[in-house]
Amino acid sequence: MKELTPLDRIEVPRPRPDAAYAARLPGHDASFRGLKRLLGAADASKAGDRLAGLAAPDDAAREAARGLLGELTLEHLHDHPLTDERGEVDAVMRVNYDIDRDAFARIASLRLGELKDHLLRAPGPEVARLGRALTGVMAAALAKLCDVHELVYLAGKISRPTRARTVLGAPGTLASRLQPNHPTDDLRGITLLIYWGLSLGAGDALLGVNPAAGTVETTAAILRHLDRIRRATGVPTQICCLSHLKVQLAALDQGAPVEILFQSLAGTEACFSEFDITVDLIDEGYRRMAARGPLAGEAEQFMYFETGQGSELTYGKHNGIDMATTEALCYGLARRWDPFMLNNVTGFIGPETHLDDREMILANLQDHFMGKLLGVPMGMAPCYTLHAHVTPEGQQMATQLLTAAGANYYMDVCLNTDRMLAYFDTSGHDVQTLREIHGRAPGGEFLAWALARGILARAGERAGEGERVGDGERAGESERHGEGKAGAITRGPRFGDVRQFCPDAAELAELLAATPAAHGFATAGPRPANAVSRRSRLDEAVARGALASELREDELTCVAAFRVITTTAASKGEHLGSADAGARLSAESAARLAPEDAQVQIVVSDGLSAEAVHHNVPDLLPVLLDGLGARGVTVGQPLLARYGRVKLAEAVAERLGARLVVLLLGERPGSGELASRSLSAYLAYRLIPGADQEAAAAFSGNPAIGFEYTVVSNIHAGGLLAAEAGGVLVEKVLQVLARRAAGNRLEALLAGGAT
Repeated sequence: MKELTPLDRIEVPRPRPDAAYAARLPGHDASFRGLKRLLGAADASKAGDRLAGLAAPDDAAREAARGLLGELTLEHLHDHPLTDERGEVDAVMRVNYDIDRDAFARIASLRLGELKDHLLRAPGPEVARLGRALTGVMAAALAKLCDVHELVYLAGKISRPTRARTVLGAPGTLASRLQPNHPTDDLRGITLLIYWGLSLGAGDALLGVNPAAGTVETTAAILRHLDRIRRATGVPTQICCLSHLKVQLAALDQGAPVEILFQSLAGTEACFSEFDITVDLIDEGYRRMAARGPLAGEAEQFMYFETGQGSELTYGKHNGIDMATTEALCYGLARRWDPFMLNNVTGFIGPETHLDDREMILANLQDHFMGKLLGVPMGMAPCYTLHAHVTPEGQQMATQLLTAAGANYYMDVCLNTDRMLAYFDTSGHDVQTLREIHGRAPGGEFLAWALARGILARAGERAGEGERVGDGERAGESERHGEGKAGAITRGPRFGDVRQFCPDAAELAELLAATPAAHGFATAGPRPANAVSRRSRLDEAVARGALASELREDELTCVAAFRVITTTAASKGEHLGSADAGARLSAESAARLAPEDAQVQIVVSDGLSAEAVHHNVPDLLPVLLDGLGARGVTVGQPLLARYGRVKLAEAVAERLGARLVVLLLGERPGSGELASRSLSAYLAYRLIPGADQEAAAAFSGNPAIGFEYTVVSNIHAGGLLAAEAGGVLVEKVLQVLARRAAGNRLEALLAGGAT
């Protein structure tokens, strides 16, 4: 177990007034007030930084900023910590200063450009050692001076292996985090996706599920199910359920096998509050896992973090710091707990942070380099949502570059489609393709297991020729086990053969029926067969088309007598490209709304899919209204808003004085016709000053907390049916009002039976 340095013992220089940085350009001067402005201007232009006013206005100004940055010494960067909105050093920045002081003393006088040159010349161990002497700000500044070749070359020098039950990130390996998410947490669908991934040689990093329902009960059930599958298949890996850290610890207390503890991170303490997390809470989780986790005494590392450029900007909590720098601060924070793995999901948010392929690819390369340099075991998930101008081809380009740079692992999201989170990521097919192109193998323990089962093979060896593969054809010559360099890892005769884990045809049919977007097991080499790929790409194209849909207000008047309100997003383009335009009421609508007596206010908004509203609200809303009315809950006249975001619920609650706002919001389209119509319900509970707010502040560690959220997601014909969702929401509303809590605090009260 690593010794955690108390925060008050980490030395951080006293904040100084912003320095002025100036450079002469042909015809005019370029000047930047403060290190934040200089860092933002030095980075490649990205949508989020443009939105925040931090990007350089043109290429000349950008190069001027890079030139100035390259002349700054590491000591200068050290002595000018970036501060929060109050001008103070927050907890995230403070943890970043927990560095190797002896190593830093030897390089403090180097200019940043000199450090870059030194690292390019230095052997890998020297690069890794000096990374421990850097803060996140220094790593981000260095990344802004590097071109693509340098980002790949420098990261490729660094090895960051870790060990839980198995080893991750050893040289020459490429692992996979198998992610069998399901829109309703159906254990049958989760089972099939695990079997499918294992048959493709995926899952050596982790079997990890993002639950649709983040309750203690669901988390414990998923963990126990994953543990049963792990034991039954004998696969050497570890398991995780990616609920909130507080929920996982509650499940651990109930005896659930929480082998790897997960939490999303942020690069500012202000954004941490949005995640209901603190450094002290993660410290507590780390110590409890070291003492009582299922792998205590066996695993050298057992923490798992997820990050990605842009979350701080999306929440409006970036403290005036650019996206790459806040992301680097996440890595400087993560190394405090010596994680087993870290997954970068830059591209997950959408066009408000990364508009297109170029921005996504470059940001991923920066993140991978910064994380490895700072000492974090980096897994990469170059991903995209359908409302961004990012393509499958751009994602594949990113994975090729990142594999060359030495990424530890990728995701296995079956056929690239996350069925619960409605985004697109790498697949098990992609991981095996990259292994064969770049000469990589799974981790040693997993490799031995996969070779023994005939899932993988060594080139030049034939094992079990004639056994059946996933599409029912014979292996033999179709798999060509002898191709490639002798001894290289390729596919075995049972690659893609799901039936090896589920030989019962009737049971397999049941698992298939419970799994959305399962278009066939057939493979061609390490890739999905063409017919499978064409079906998957068609689904994606259909879903992308749903983004163009608009609310048809006249149709919705037949459902309820809506009051129509507007946000400050005047168009779909402004809505998609802005982090907060859809979260604010227009001046006209704000003036029309006044306090009312209703306990609950319902708001319907298109969000990212108007079709989600039209296909679900007609069946959901009457059930919700009737159910609340029958139970004596007072409800205001429903509101209808075009181009809304989640935080619109807070603006409405404050104007109307409602205790609880139920926002029915169209989510980003997932793959296929049904998933493109996915609706979510966000229950925003307004905390009135007094006992409730004080209890929420104590629970969250955020003294200024004003709202708590409970979410019911994946409401559509292929997930939680709309009429059923209406009944679920009635019960959730009653729980929130009765317990005077929502989100993680509500789940803790329900799990503990407290009132």
